[in-house]
Amino acid sequence: MENLYIYMLIALAFLAIADLVVGVSNDAVNFLNSAIGSKAVSFKTIIIVASLGVALGAMSSSGMMEVARKGIFNPSEFMFDEIMIIFMAVMITDILLLDFFNTLGLPTSTTVSIVFELLGASVCVALLKISANDNQSLLDLGHYINNEKAIEIILGILLSVVIAFSVGALVQYFSRLLLTFNFNQKPSWYGAIFSGLAVTSILYFILIKGIKNASFMSPEIKGIISNNPLQLIVLSFLVFTLISLLVIKYLKVNIYTIIIVIGTFALAVAFAGNDLVNFIGVPIAAFNSYEIWSVSNVLPSEFPMTALSAPVQTKPFLLLIAGLIMVITLWFSSKAKAVVKTSVDLSRQDDVKERFEPNFLSRSIVRLSIAMSDSFNNILPNKAKKHVEKQFKKTESTVLKSEDLPAFDLVRAAVNLMVASVLISIATSMKLPLSTTYVTFMVAMGTSLADRAWGSESAVYRVAGVLNVIGGWFFTALSAFAAAAIMALILYYGKGYALSALLTLAIVLLVKNYFSHKKKSKVLKEADTLQKAESSSIQGVIVESAANIANVVKRGNKIYTSAINGLATQNLKLLKKNKKNIEKLSDEIDDLRDNIFYFIKNLEEPSVNASNFYINILGYLQDMTQSLEYISNVSFKHINNNHKKLKFSQVKELKEISEEIEDLFTKTKTAFDSGSFEEIGNVLSKKQVVLSLVKQKIQKQVERTRTEESSPKNTTLYFSLLLETKDLLNATMNLLEEYYSSHDSSVEPATISITVEDAIEDKNGSDQEE
Repeated sequence: MENLYIYMLIALAFLAIADLVVGVSNDAVNFLNSAIGSKAVSFKTIIIVASLGVALGAMSSSGMMEVARKGIFNPSEFMFDEIMIIFMAVMITDILLLDFFNTLGLPTSTTVSIVFELLGASVCVALLKISANDNQSLLDLGHYINNEKAIEIILGILLSVVIAFSVGALVQYFSRLLLTFNFNQKPSWYGAIFSGLAVTSILYFILIKGIKNASFMSPEIKGIISNNPLQLIVLSFLVFTLISLLVIKYLKVNIYTIIIVIGTFALAVAFAGNDLVNFIGVPIAAFNSYEIWSVSNVLPSEFPMTALSAPVQTKPFLLLIAGLIMVITLWFSSKAKAVVKTSVDLSRQDDVKERFEPNFLSRSIVRLSIAMSDSFNNILPNKAKKHVEKQFKKTESTVLKSEDLPAFDLVRAAVNLMVASVLISIATSMKLPLSTTYVTFMVAMGTSLADRAWGSESAVYRVAGVLNVIGGWFFTALSAFAAAAIMALILYYGKGYALSALLTLAIVLLVKNYFSHKKKSKVLKEADTLQKAESSSIQGVIVESAANIANVVKRGNKIYTSAINGLATQNLKLLKKNKKNIEKLSDEIDDLRDNIFYFIKNLEEPSVNASNFYINILGYLQDMTQSLEYISNVSFKHINNNHKKLKFSQVKELKEISEEIEDLFTKTKTAFDSGSFEEIGNVLSKKQVVLSLVKQKIQKQVERTRTEESSPKNTTLYFSLLLETKDLLNATMNLLEEYYSSHDSSVEPATISITVEDAIEDKNGSDQEE
């Protein structure tokens, strides 16, 4: 029997390591999004600062999780074997749930997940105990479960979402009203006062939330912090404001960058110091339970775990190991970057490829917000409205360039960190169970709204994204409760066999998600993606876009051939895959069209003709993909609906056309790959031959329909394929003619010579000179 619990402890140790990895991947968004989004310092510097914060936070952690030991359930009501089942169910569920959210790239709360997993598992075991006892009923569930704590957590979720969003929006609005987007041009004392407020908030946050329980802090220091908060805040504000003023005037350092670095460090300290227990609290509680039981000489089913109610300090070497694992994960986790990307993209000041589709709720919220905003504006006097518009006027650089620019500026990043720090500090001092993830995310969303990052072009997508994330949080609570209860039920009856099966399942799912995420990341980086044009002349665009044309032609050739082959062999799987390929290609063409605004903005005045050429090329590419999409869709629909097969003669004719198109597209790809635009003339010479072949097949089908064809569906499909093939050929030939007539090998292609980094440096330099 004892071997089973040793087996459980070994499994819990491995699960704790895995949970640390997936947990850090999820919670990295808490302290990385502001620094990464603002590009205040290099990514390497951000990670170094965050790593130092995580290491200090881990070592200063109390290392004890009261929630895991006695916060959700009453340990004296459960026996040792039941406690081990609860802890095992919680850890298996937690790692799978967090990994699922990380794979989707959505931030969720490790605190909420662990609490509801403990609640679900303990409720399940408690119900099993009640059902086995004739003297008890469901009303006795309250003896086993700490209902007040669960209600407190739920209220904390609701309050944190609303308060963080509202306060973040208000503080950002007034900060922007004071500092504007040209904050570097403001008097030094503006930045000094802002810095004094921000650094004081962040420092207080570190002391209250981050290291208040650190073993190296003496009781006297803890007493000073706890008993004199107001004096500490006022003194800190005066000192840091003065220091900031000196730094700005004499060291010529950007004070907002310093605020962001300090804030990132503070949130990293707090995260590791407090949230570390979410990952290792349960395994440590299980280990302590085993230590207590193993010396008792009592059967595990008869040993009540009353001893869990007493606090136990975690050994420092365990905290050190946990901290190292967290730091390593921070450096190498691609899922952490995906979670951070969601938060940054939803708060981005400029346009970005939106990840979320608008829904009824997001549209309704945006309409209501617009109506409320209009009503408020009608109340304001014209003078006030003009002043606000002037203060919120963006600098020219914010509209000139692409996604390589910072997602938002230093002021918003500093406000994000400052507001999140203050809110979490207040909640901690009031002993309210606010989630760090919820607060930091919702503050970022509130500041982006106040900063007018959610304009008419992006509002419905951003609101839909926020609703998706919030919905995911509540889904976390419900799914954590249900999944942990199911795991506990399986373990309760299955014992060791069930444990082995569940661990195997967990490993398989984690490995599968890992390779799935790796595959998705590889797809994003693969060569088969279209690149946005950056040139500033027509010859530059011709040379630069050649790779895109070769790419589209290669993929178009494969899509067309697969559609015909799928029809001929009635291969539904091939046609379904073909549909996905054309959808991906179509999306990439749409992205290129969305980039037209930035492309035209970057053109030099004498090179405006390049824009006409680029727009025409994109139009022809879109015509090609629309034809391919229609061919792919009608082929899939025909086979999916189990309609009558095409006749042998029809399949043979389609194969002939397919071979001609394949030859045509292959030669076109070769011409663009090699940059031999003169070779396009040879391809164009075959235009009439291929089009005549298609017309000939159309005429044959007309004759067949009049004499022998008996299937209306076949006739419709065949004509549709031939007519769309004709459109595909026309679009392709028009594209080739555009290149052939516009290319001039004697002209040196002109491209944009200035890089994004140079532009940012020039801008910052000019700001400092002014």
